[in-house]
Amino acid sequence: MPPKGSEGPEPASAARSFFSIPTPIKVLFDKFPLVTYPANDIPQRIPSERRENQLFVFTDAAGARRGRPSFNPQCLKWQAYLKFVGIDFEITASNNHASPTGALPFLLPSLPAGSSDAIPSHKLQKWAIEQVHCEEEQQLNLRFEVYASLLDHRIRHAWLYALYLDEANFNAVARRLYINPATSNSLVRTALEFQLQQAARDELLKTTRYIDVADLEGDAGNAFEALAALLGEDDHFFGRPNPGLFDASVFAYTHLILDDELGWKQNRLAQMLRKHNNLVQHRERLLRFF
Repeated sequence: MPPKGSEGPEPASAARSFFSIPTPIKVLFDKFPLVTYPANDIPQRIPSERRENQLFVFTDAAGARRGRPSFNPQCLKWQAYLKFVGIDFEITASNNHASPTGALPFLLPSLPAGSSDAIPSHKLQKWAIEQVHCEEEQQLNLRFEVYASLLDHRIRHAWLYALYLDEANFNAVARRLYINPATSNSLVRTALEFQLQQAARDELLKTTRYIDVADLEGDAGNAFEALAALLGEDDHFFGRPNPGLFDASVFAYTHLILDDELGWKQNRLAQMLRKHNNLVQHRERLLRFF
């Protein structure tokens, strides 16, 4: 429904006239076509000689020094996975602008010495397998992708709403973690707030015509129930003796949802998650790695 005071869309001719580009401006831009720029260079502050692999994630300075779990699910997933398979690394606090691909996490390997080739997140599992010859989990169980979709869609969508579109949580958690450390300029902060919330809104509206909070929470609750049934009485998913990529993927959400230190104001996801004691215990076991 249009907002109050709206008289509906303007006539087509008026709209075209309003949004049309003036001829001098169009001529100027025709001389300077759009250019696709190459990937960003790695941050210049990185020393050329590294003794440890360096994983760049969303975290604060204290979290980087102590190797604490990242407050970003995608970063935490790979941070946990590398720990689970026994790869040593140092944490570096970073942001998307510092990433060669425009997204976190990424890793700078210690070997070969002096290498500046960053490994983006979508290549981290392949790189890890080459380093320690661990098993590729997707090939061990055909159900991997089916259950992974629960995390990538149902739980992730509920997470996006809870963190970015719930105003109380956004002001208490997202603003403090993502916006305030980025800049002290109030105008830039306002722009970042809009971008974060709009990106979350756009992502949710890819699969539905409007955002229904009850549906999002219901889908997340069903996903938790399915994951609890999959885990059963095992310590790790798919009956593995050691935690793998799927365990890391689940932990990336369950840990952050249950982390009261983040400062949640409203946390319906935690209420639903705590109904499944085996998922809570799974999170506690994996947290000991940190």
